[in-house]
Amino acid sequence: MSRAKQEQKKLLVVEDDPGLQSQMKWCFEGYDVVIAADRGTAISALRRHEPAVVLLDLGLPPDPENASEGLAALEEILALAPATKVIVVTGNDERANAVQAIAKGAYDFYQKPVEPEVLGLLVERAYYLFELEQENRKLLQQSGASPIEGIIATSPQMMKVCRTIEKVAPTGATTLLLGESGTGKEVIARALHNLSDRAKKPFVAINCGAIPETLLESELFGYEKGAFTGAGKQTKGKIEYADGGTLFLDEIGDIPQSLQVKLLRFLQERVIERLGGRGEIPVDVRVVCATNQNLMQLVESGAFREDLYYRISEIIINIPPLRERDGDALLLARVFLERFARDHGRNLRGFTEDGTLAVENYRWPGNVREMENKLKRAVIMAEGNCINAEALELDEVADEGSMPLNLRAVRERAERGAIARAINMFDNNISQAAEALGVSRPTLYDLMNKYGLK
Repeated sequence: MSRAKQEQKKLLVVEDDPGLQSQMKWCFEGYDVVIAADRGTAISALRRHEPAVVLLDLGLPPDPENASEGLAALEEILALAPATKVIVVTGNDERANAVQAIAKGAYDFYQKPVEPEVLGLLVERAYYLFELEQENRKLLQQSGASPIEGIIATSPQMMKVCRTIEKVAPTGATTLLLGESGTGKEVIARALHNLSDRAKKPFVAINCGAIPETLLESELFGYEKGAFTGAGKQTKGKIEYADGGTLFLDEIGDIPQSLQVKLLRFLQERVIERLGGRGEIPVDVRVVCATNQNLMQLVESGAFREDLYYRISEIIINIPPLRERDGDALLLARVFLERFARDHGRNLRGFTEDGTLAVENYRWPGNVREMENKLKRAVIMAEGNCINAEALELDEVADEGSMPLNLRAVRERAERGAIARAINMFDNNISQAAEALGVSRPTLYDLMNKYGLK
């Protein structure tokens, strides 16, 4: 391997023992080893060097006898750099801490004493996996779409959600989707269904907040003939109709307390009783719930049962709002424009400069649903062959989004945004976009490949 290639392979070693620090440097002569003795120094080194792999001793000062500081460092590292492979290093009597670290997202663990050959193989394997995942992300970006059907995205935030969906879908675990209104929770629920072994069975969705409390129980559980006035025949509920498939309970936070106990029993026992019925009916169904409310606050106020909350949240997926999805607003706007122009027979070429800026800088409080409605109206109302801010009913808004502190990340974000804006402004004419950006066509193509812009 060339010297240049090796210099790129940075390894961050977080270890407070000077003897082990020296040993690690000796073990990894072929790497650019960065040493940190405590959590604060480690986080600073992470921001500066962006290593692919971190060796993390769990016993760090100021309390080296316990793992609390090391576990806190692990959480902070993965929050700042989720793709980083963290290998925790523990003593022989700290297996429980190692297991806890794996549960928090560590790639692997290694028990002291250090054997250079074994540890070296572990680090090399971590680097190989990091590079493989990085290449996969690059290919997904270049395809111009997310790996999940129905999700339009290239942002790192949504790619993380997609990877979670791919892991969770085959398991059958009860999943809770959290996100603002309009972020696409039902799309995510359908993706969980379509990627599972239940894909050929029913997907049944019910909005718990849209059905009156008096009717919700019969909608969910069904009823027998004569159970109440007007019950003229035996009727199955939504849960039964979902047998073998997936039941999606949207706005689960609005379910009345009178039904929470009955729903909890169903989730625990996987049996139901129809209204007016006496027999138990077994049901095999995967449950996905969603809400835009803070369920823990509802639990604390007594409006939502704590045991039900923990039953529905075996896996939690947080769906980011559109304003936090880097670059996705322009991508979505382009897709909606093309779709609605086709549907309405309009010959529209793209966005004007002020239209592009408005899409990019508006905060989209209604998220994807709001954008869909705005674009549909704009396509119908547009007077020229391009969509401007007036047609969108959006004023140009100053960019108030939070910027990362890392200078490299700031540069890349600004560069990617400028390229995307130019491509949209000139309707994918690469020559004109390159001229506006002051670069050559080959350079622009290289930058487009770098940032996954197609």
